[in-house]
Amino acid sequence: MVKLRLKRCGRKQAVYQIVAIDVRFRREGRDLRKVGFYDPIKNQTYLNVPAILYFLEKGAQPTGTVQDILKKAEILK
Repeated sequence: MVKLRLKRCGRKQAVYQIVAIDVRFRREGRDLRKVGFYDPIKNQTYLNVPAILYFLEKGAQPTGTVQDILKKAEILK
């Protein structure tokens, strides 16, 4: 099963990539594809909408935080 989840990148400040990853891999593990970027401090978000829609059509489940980000960007209703 594939999930859309946050992958931490920043060392001192929390910066996250939104990735499509198999649930059997750990959070910082190998991802299938990077589909976005989220910076909670600057409140910046970049989303690759076609890639996100592709994974959602294939049955990927977003985590709670990613689901909130997608709702805020009006990708999910």
